[in-house]
Amino acid sequence: MDDSEKKHPLIEVWNTYPGIRQENQHISNIPPIERIIGEMFAIGEFYYYVLNLTNSTVSHHHENILKLHGLKKYPQNLKEVIDLVHPDDIDFITKAEQKVVEKLMEIGKEHQLFLKPSYCFRMKTAAGNYELFHHQAILTWEDENKNLVQSINIHTNINHITKENPRTVLISGIGPRKDFYQIKIEDSSTIKSFREINLTKRETEILSFIVKGYSGSEISKILILSEHTVRSHRKNILAKTSSRNSKELLKKAFEWGLI
Repeated sequence: MDDSEKKHPLIEVWNTYPGIRQENQHISNIPPIERIIGEMFAIGEFYYYVLNLTNSTVSHHHENILKLHGLKKYPQNLKEVIDLVHPDDIDFITKAEQKVVEKLMEIGKEHQLFLKPSYCFRMKTAAGNYELFHHQAILTWEDENKNLVQSINIHTNINHITKENPRTVLISGIGPRKDFYQIKIEDSSTIKSFREINLTKRETEILSFIVKGYSGSEISKILILSEHTVRSHRKNILAKTSSRNSKELLKKAFEWGLI
């Protein structure tokens, strides 16, 4: 691909963030992908790839990218991935990335490796139609000046859960950080905010484990809580979200931009 074919709409957005390295850098340092993926939300069929933020090249793809999108070869540039996105969702993705940049600048470069942005958009599948995917970006490498060099992008097909895009960006903390920022790109009466649902920090934390499929006993061990306490929190979460079960809770959590 020549330079004109490699250009995509996110380059201009990323260039407004002083924390992304501007000059091209070859990536030889690949993070422990499977370990990172194992800690992330991925219910349903998913794939990942490593993104070089300095030149938009992609590598180390999970093989599902070929099957889910009906591709004959692995994409080499992010432009090829973005070309799979529904044309009507490109503007939303551009605005979403701009909100991510603004929030990263607000929080500070020193914390950027412990923040995970996520949002949804439609992508073309092997069947030739467009289905809803959940996008997560895990920032994994910065240079000596704290300029971002690399991320792992994870795309999960959630069309079997919901077809409704909440048009919401979620920036959550990972590792030592407990951030939870829910940013609406467009106002919509069908989208509830985190404050409207009024989940506590502990309930939000437990919700993240419920939707990953963890049992009550597993959650209690991870969070060092009694199983009775976990059950009480789960009961409160279901009541606050007016959900009858975990399946209904999962659908609403996506549609409300809670995950």
